[in-house]
Amino acid sequence: MAELDAKKRDKLPDKAFAEPDKRAYPIEDKAHARNAKARASQAVKAGRMSKVEATKIDKKADAVLKKD
Repeated sequence: MAELDAKKRDKLPDKAFAEPDKRAYPIEDKAHARNAKARASQAVKAGRMSKVEATKIDKKADAVLKKD
């Protein structure tokens, strides 16, 4: 996965995040999209996130993964 330091993350537009309001779960490339799905799944299992929130993240990440 490409390194995403604080400066690069701050420059990303809101649409590059699965949760744009929180600027959480960056999905600017396929590696980050796969990671977002994994982290959302872990958060659900740990009780830190609802399944509905994880589903929204999965849908946005899947859109990035389906791109050429």
